[in-house]
Amino acid sequence: ARSWRSRRDSYTTQQLTRLRGKMTPRILIVDDHEIVRVGLKTHLLKSRPGWDICGEGIDGEQAVQLADQLHPDLVVLDITMPRLSGLEATSRMRKLGSKTPVLIFTTHDFPTLASEVREVGAQGYVLKSQAVRDLIRAIDVILEGGTFFGFPQKADAKRDDKPNPGAVFFQGFAFAS
Repeated sequence: ARSWRSRRDSYTTQQLTRLRGKMTPRILIVDDHEIVRVGLKTHLLKSRPGWDICGEGIDGEQAVQLADQLHPDLVVLDITMPRLSGLEATSRMRKLGSKTPVLIFTTHDFPTLASEVREVGAQGYVLKSQAVRDLIRAIDVILEGGTFFGFPQKADAKRDDKPNPGAVFFQGFAFAS
């Protein structure tokens, strides 16, 4: 993992200004289920009222397009979507030169998840079953230049490519109103 100082070179000037606290972080949410997008938006804004949800998309193609148009500070992206998966969308964004951090948000917990997320260039993942516990923390860590693969890793921490060995049990996905 890179330190914040080396990581900052991958951000645009506008993103750096927001991340230093002079402007609010802008977040793009992409998930094919409207209830998930609405729940995410509600949870994020309730937890961090100063954050700006700058856009929403319903598939991987829109994720790539909106990330290019809106220049968010972070994209929260589902894996399983029509037309283009979240992993494929992240890979495409990287091939197009986008350096916008991506947090994969998924119901899927499989042994190679962490390595596949890293391979496409995303900064981490959160399981939907763990969203209430992990989502805000993961976004905070990633906005500070770190990664989140089931647990936070600061920007200058040594990266362990092994997925979190802890068992994750499906607890449902709900947001308090």
